[in-house]
Amino acid sequence: MSRKFVFDFDSTLTRVEALDVLAEITLTNRPDREAVIREIQEITNLGIDGDISFTESLERRIRLLGAHRDDLKALIEELRQKISRSIEANKEFFTKYAPDIYVISAGFKEFIVPIVAEYNIPSERVFANTFEFDEQGRIVGFDAENALAKHNGKIECLRALNLEGEVQVIGDGYSDYVMREAGIAHKFFAYTENVHREKAARFADHITPNLDEFLFVNKLPRNLSYPKNRIKILLLENVHPVAFENLSEEGFTVEVVKSSLSEAELIEKVKGVHVLGIRSKTQVTQKVLDAANKLMVLGAFCIGTTQIDLKYAREKGVVVFNAPYSNTRSVVELAIGEIIMLMRSIFPRSTELHAGQWNKTAANSREIRGKNLGIVGYGNIGKQLSVLAEAMGMRVYYYDVDEQLALGNAIKCDSLEALMNVSDVVTLHVDDNPANRNFIGERELAQMRPGAYLINLSRGFVVDIPALVAVLKTGRLAGAAIDVYPEEPIGNGAFETELRGLENVILTPHIGGSTEEAQRDIAGFVPSKIMEYINSGSTVDAVNFPNIRLPKQKNAHRFLHIHANVPGIMAQINRVLASYNLNIIGQYLSTDPEVGYVITDVDKDYNKEVIKDLKNIENTIRFRVLY
Repeated sequence: MSRKFVFDFDSTLTRVEALDVLAEITLTNRPDREAVIREIQEITNLGIDGDISFTESLERRIRLLGAHRDDLKALIEELRQKISRSIEANKEFFTKYAPDIYVISAGFKEFIVPIVAEYNIPSERVFANTFEFDEQGRIVGFDAENALAKHNGKIECLRALNLEGEVQVIGDGYSDYVMREAGIAHKFFAYTENVHREKAARFADHITPNLDEFLFVNKLPRNLSYPKNRIKILLLENVHPVAFENLSEEGFTVEVVKSSLSEAELIEKVKGVHVLGIRSKTQVTQKVLDAANKLMVLGAFCIGTTQIDLKYAREKGVVVFNAPYSNTRSVVELAIGEIIMLMRSIFPRSTELHAGQWNKTAANSREIRGKNLGIVGYGNIGKQLSVLAEAMGMRVYYYDVDEQLALGNAIKCDSLEALMNVSDVVTLHVDDNPANRNFIGERELAQMRPGAYLINLSRGFVVDIPALVAVLKTGRLAGAAIDVYPEEPIGNGAFETELRGLENVILTPHIGGSTEEAQRDIAGFVPSKIMEYINSGSTVDAVNFPNIRLPKQKNAHRFLHIHANVPGIMAQINRVLASYNLNIIGQYLSTDPEVGYVITDVDKDYNKEVIKDLKNIENTIRFRVLY
């Protein structure tokens, strides 16, 4: 059976209500502009939801507008910039199905026809109102005899067309649904990309957040192989709201949970989820990954990834991204602040004053200028700390197990013992390698200068806490600042540590990277990597996967094939492609010892059976298609 597609215009084909935009143009110099615009918008919504007659809605809005024929040129230019994003992305559909597409709108032909003409919809298939003008060109009314100027006029208009085949209506308002209610349309799709009108959604046969969803349901040509609204994203641990905004704006369906989840809770929650976002508390184990039947991407909104079974995630074809640089500055600034606080004995003085004791003294209070700073771990954080500390007059020494180029006047130490011997302050910035457990223990603490200070902003298991407590109690170390602990609570609440109550020991609850700026940067960086992978297949900066930077597609399909890295897979892929006479536009391969990742761009027209054959290649882990 043939199908006919009837589109609304305002808030469907465009992101806006055209008369609202016209009001912004015509009322520019009015002192009551904002109030009048709000009133027009309220009247618009009342008419769309059927709460007042559409005739009344039009009359009241036109009176308030005070518009002129010349204003329509500016309106049309504005509307050209405000086409709905998924409509604009799917011009191919409008070209291919042009004879079956109609526009029925309570808007006005004067601005609708020029806009939809660019989408191959001729004026004879546009049904809308028309303005009436006075001799000076002012808009004074509309054709009251036009069916679309009347309440539920869309019913009369569609009935008069007497369209053959299945009639589908796509619109944002209840005034579009009435055609389905009257029985002259077979289906009503509530279009919610620009505005979600509860009344329309309640009665819809299908809620479509974008045109991709509508085309997917109808198996019609589309820009995306799989609508983004069908991709479910779960963000845990109070990830910054910017992440939600970025991913939602891209069109994904995003759920936010403020806390971390236990393994059992996550096993239930992760079913059907395509993207999981976590911070440092949530443990993504083999059991979780086995339960994650649709998981494609895992985003760690932090630096560390020890909470994730990276090897098993790779075996399951789940790509993992983290944020290795986004909170560097935050950690460095805290380190600088703690160096000053410790060397000036600020924490004991503050504690005394809080207890009501005044103790003004210069004892154990020193400047940092001229002192030796020892940095253990000369990566991104260590290097930036090195530059800032030197700018403040400190002499910088560093130790790293890997060869690192010194910045400024920093001096490399050949051993940890050499660094400990020379430093007035030692600050730790090592990674989460399990080999670093108790990296700083009784022996290393004994190598530190008497009266030195220790700062740990890296990992909790790096420092042997009982050994640190012992050396602090003897007074051999003058103080410490600890931000991370061997065991940390899942959520906020009670916490115990042997370090509590020790003088000149600054304790913070793992907030080294927790600044608004850092969390905002992370919330921008990780979603960008997630979106690049979903939208293009790019794996640049993935921590557990071969890295491939891909060019954007142009008029092609993209096959993404993840497989175990065994001999002959590439040959099998190309044999399958050749058997279907596919023209390969571009092909990209990257491997690591365990996984291979092949991306193949092919011409748009191809036999869909090739997908099944590619999926059936032995040792295939995951396969998907991008349009």
